[in-house]
Amino acid sequence: MDDELLRMEREGWDALTTDSGADFYDELLTRTALMLFPGMDVLDRPTIIEAMRAAPPWRWYELSEERVDRVAPGVAAVTYLATAQRDGQPPCTARISSLYVEQDGRWRLAFHQHTPEPAHEP
Repeated sequence: MDDELLRMEREGWDALTTDSGADFYDELLTRTALMLFPGMDVLDRPTIIEAMRAAPPWRWYELSEERVDRVAPGVAAVTYLATAQRDGQPPCTARISSLYVEQDGRWRLAFHQHTPEPAHEP
């Protein structure tokens, strides 16, 4: 389970480095999925897909401190530190939490949250 969920998170990031991110998440999200990003309202599924279609792709990303925790039967949380950059923007670093549920024999993303890491002064 751990390897499968970590693979799915990386596949999602890979998709977001191309124009296929919205299509990938359209298949992965539950019907009632929610996402929470800094400075934004909680996004529902239709808004998530619309925002992904409008956003420029990530140029690159790195994930570290990856962890998978079984929350309950058929429910798992994936957490990690992500650093990513879009063209023309500075890199951003955030703690990521993704909550997956098993539905119809496969894992689906039910909730996803980005919490920015504070900038560290040199």
